[in-house]
Amino acid sequence: MKASKVAYKPVGLALGALSGMLAGGLFKQLWKKLGQDEDAPDATDEERTWREVLFAATLQGAIFAGVKAAVDRAGATSTRRLTGTWPG
Repeated sequence: MKASKVAYKPVGLALGALSGMLAGGLFKQLWKKLGQDEDAPDATDEERTWREVLFAATLQGAIFAGVKAAVDRAGATSTRRLTGTWPG
């Protein structure tokens, strides 16, 4: 395994945690702006419809994937600038 990959591991883990927190906050804000309840529905919320539960899950997944990709890409690009090698 390349030294750059090993050195990037802790950075990647930290960026993953950061992206999760950012995505969670972004989803909560967007859910409120959509005029929904304070909290997104859980799959087992009896009072919520299938449509609402599936829409919330799809939206949350899309936000998490987008934020994670953006943060990972920024981390890899920054690593290349600092070290001259791509961490992947």
